Amino acid sequence: MPALLRQLSGLGGCTHPVRLDGHRTEHAVDTRTGVIGNVLHHLDSTALPAGHLLVRCNNRRTTRCPACAEVYRRDTFHLITSGLRGGKGVPERVAAHPRVFATFTAPGFGPVHNRPSGPARTVRPCRCGVLHDQDDPALGTPLDPDTYDYEAAVLWNAHAGLLWRRFSIYLRREVAKRAGLTQRALRDYARVSFAKVAEYQKRGAVHFHAVIRIDGPGGGDTPPPAWATPELLTDAIRAAATAARVDGPVIDNRAHTFAFGRQLDVRTIRSVDFDGGQELTERAVAAYIAKYATKGAETATGALDRPLKFLAELAQLDISEHARRMIRTAWTLGARKELADLRLRSWAHMLGFRGHFSTKSRRYSTTLGALRDARAEWRRAQATVDQTGPDETLVLAHWSYAGTGLTDAEAWLAETLEPAPGTEGEPTRG
Repeated sequence: MPALLRQLSGLGGCTHPVRLDGHRTEHAVDTRTGVIGNVLHHLDSTALPAGHLLVRCNNRRTTRCPACAEVYRRDTFHLITSGLRGGKGVPERVAAHPRVFATFTAPGFGPVHNRPSGPARTVRPCRCGVLHDQDDPALGTPLDPDTYDYEAAVLWNAHAGLLWRRFSIYLRREVAKRAGLTQRALRDYARVSFAKVAEYQKRGAVHFHAVIRIDGPGGGDTPPPAWATPELLTDAIRAAATAARVDGPVIDNRAHTFAFGRQLDVRTIRSVDFDGGQELTERAVAAYIAKYATKGAETATGALDRPLKFLAELAQLDISEHARRMIRTAWTLGARKELADLRLRSWAHMLGFRGHFSTKSRRYSTTLGALRDARAEWRRAQATVDQTGPDETLVLAHWSYAGTGLTDAEAWLAETLEPAPGTEGEPTRG
C-alpha cells in the first residue's frame, strides 16, 4: 500500500493517467573507453505496485484533467511572459521592444442574445429587451435560430486557422510598407514575432488573442530599428486584419469567403503596474492568455470535450440546443466529399475548429517542450542529489500502451493524496 501511494502521488493529481507496459534500464558508460558497464538501475512495469508505469495524460482541457490542465496553463503563462520581459533563455532587453495585445473576433452570423455596453461601461438591455445576467445561459444563443447562419459559423471555425496564417503574412507586408522596405529587405532590419491562443465566444465562434512584437533581425536577441514603434505595429495590424481573406467552399451555389469581424482591439503593452486600470501590463496579458489555453468549446457553449462516434449520441447529451445545432451542422457538412479535407465529423465536437489552441512564432520565446524538458531535468537532478555515479549513462527503454485511467481502488486512494510538487511521471524514451 505505501508503495502504491508513492506511485500515485507521482502523478501530481492526474485523474486519467496513461498505463504503459515495458522496461527501462540504465547502464554505466566509461567516458574514456566508451565501454558499457554495469546496470545502474532497472525498472520493470510488472514490478510496480499498479502493475503498470503510470504517466500523466497531459491533457490541456480543464474538463478532462484539472491537474494536467493547470500544468499546461502555467507553462503557457511562462511561455508568454518570457516573450514579454525575458527569462527562460530570452534576454530581458525584449521588454523594451514594441509589443501589443490584439483580439481578433469572428464576423456575425445572425443576432444573438448579448450584454451590449453603454457609456462608462454600463450594460444595456439586449435587443430582446432583457438585461441579461452575465451567467445567463441565453447569452450567445441566436435570437432566431431558424435564420442563424449555422453553416457559415461552422465553416468559419474550420477556416479560422488558415485566416490567421494569411493575416501573419499580410502583417509582415504591412510592416515593411510602413518602413519603406520590401518584404525581403525587412528580414535584414526587423522580425515580427507573436504568440496567440484561440478562445470560443459564447456563440461558439472562435476568436484569437495574440501578443505581437517587433524585434531586430535576430529576433528577441537583437534590438528593433528606431522606426519600429507600437503605433506603427498597431497601424500595420489593423491594415493586415482588414485585408486578410480566405476563400471557402461553394455549397449549393453559395460561395463562402471568410474575414475577421469588425471588432478589432489592439492595445499597447506597458512594463509598469496598472495605472487606474488604463495600462495593460505584461503579467495581466500572460495570465489572460494562459487562462484560455486550457478551455475549449465545452466551456463556452456547453458542447463536448471529446469526439463523437455517432450523431445519435447527441440525443443522450445534456448540452444546449445551440451547441447541438452547431454540432449537427458540422456533422452534416462533414458528409460532403468536397469538404473531406476539413474533417468536420472528426471535429464536430469542436464546432468545426481543428487548429491548435496555443501557437507562437519560432523566435517569440521558449517552447512548451523546453519547459517540460527543464522540469524533467530538475527532477532527475533532485533524484541523484548526494549520489555518486558515472559521468555518462546509457538508457535502454521500451514502452507499449496498456490502457488509460485508474482502477476504482487507485482512484479512491488518489483522492486522499496531495499532489507531489513538480511531478509529472513522464518516462524516458529510448
